[in-house]
Amino acid sequence: MNNNLIQYIFGIADNSLILGQRLGELCGHGPSIETDIALTNISLDLFGQTRSYFQYVAQLQGGDANEDTVAFLRLERDYKNVLLLEQPNKDFGYVMARQFLFDVYHYLLLEKLQYSTDETINAIAKKSIKEVSYHLRFSSDWIKRLGDGTDESHRRIQEAIDYLWAYTDELFHQTDADKAMVAEGVGVDVTLLKADYYARVSEVLEEATLNTPVLEYFQKGGKKGIHSEHMGFILTEMQYMQRTFPNMTW
Repeated sequence: MNNNLIQYIFGIADNSLILGQRLGELCGHGPSIETDIALTNISLDLFGQTRSYFQYVAQLQGGDANEDTVAFLRLERDYKNVLLLEQPNKDFGYVMARQFLFDVYHYLLLEKLQYSTDETINAIAKKSIKEVSYHLRFSSDWIKRLGDGTDESHRRIQEAIDYLWAYTDELFHQTDADKAMVAEGVGVDVTLLKADYYARVSEVLEEATLNTPVLEYFQKGGKKGIHSEHMGFILTEMQYMQRTFPNMTW
């Protein structure tokens, strides 16, 4: 069993899992029926990607492991998602700011993962990038609409961007597993994506008449399993059925 490979996959898949869970909380609560359905579909896309990754992890782990045990029966410290995606759905501005700040990164990552030497990972990336290109168009359009809309929408989306900005730098941190997989040609050196990421984000913010935040200090920890206070609540809801009814299958 290649533990570095498994940990590397968790670093990718847990992002989609936790963001998908956050978006799933919004089902029936969108500002319009079209937006509600769009957010739900994005959540389903992310869960679909997660299933593909976790099926591969279960294959690598062997034994009785399956996608459900991988998704639902780990402890909080075993999840490797970035802190950005744990942040709550405070309002629609926060939802779209979080989505946009992740979508830009996710798209850049999948662009490179298509050339992974791991055939399963590059196949998942080639399928997923089609979905994520839509996610990015959707969130970018909303950033522009809110930023260049009313005074109220401008104020609230700027507030959301300012708050969530502190979580963006962690996207480009590398764990030991990340470095090992980069060395083998399996993974992507995310440090090389950083300049392009902030350039693309700033371009959209400028078009939306929003200010690009300037910070010296950023939040981190999620990639090492050190999470915010929000993570425990997410897992409590997400894991309830599997832990209450062990070995339950759909």
